[in-house]
Amino acid sequence: MTTAEATSLLQPFQDQFRTSIVSVDTSSDMVTITIDKASVIPVFKFLYSEAGLSFQFLTDLCGIHFPDQNPPVLGVVYHLHSLTRNIRLRIKTFTPVSEPTVPSLTPVFESANWMERETYDFFGILFEGHPNLIRILNMDEMTDFPMRKEFPLEDTTRSDKDDTFFGRKQNNAL
Repeated sequence: MTTAEATSLLQPFQDQFRTSIVSVDTSSDMVTITIDKASVIPVFKFLYSEAGLSFQFLTDLCGIHFPDQNPPVLGVVYHLHSLTRNIRLRIKTFTPVSEPTVPSLTPVFESANWMERETYDFFGILFEGHPNLIRILNMDEMTDFPMRKEFPLEDTTRSDKDDTFFGRKQNNAL
């Protein structure tokens, strides 16, 4: 899709949500729109029901973490597909790590249920209004979120691990 096609296609959306849009990027093969988190539900309802758009398939939903920004932020990336128009759209929204809440998309897309649970499980993003926001893959007792960048890659307390099996030299074998 060319930039001109994307602009004309999304014009009704941009007219409706002008104050909610943080940025629009048409430089790649998929249009990316960043919106404020308070507008998530109205934006997705519009994209779903607007006859000229019909983004009725939520392809993917995932979290992202930017700890080096000031203040550190978490984000949610949504990928939508319009089957009638055969076009894709990426929507992003961000929230501070200190307040990791985003509205749940389950009222619009039931398929968001497990994707939001996975995003909560790995990034700690709380989806307000989710019907059953509990861990889906990690242990319930876990207090950390393993996809955040501050999560340690290795458990330094393990003594049963022999680094020579992983191509690493022992400290005394230099």
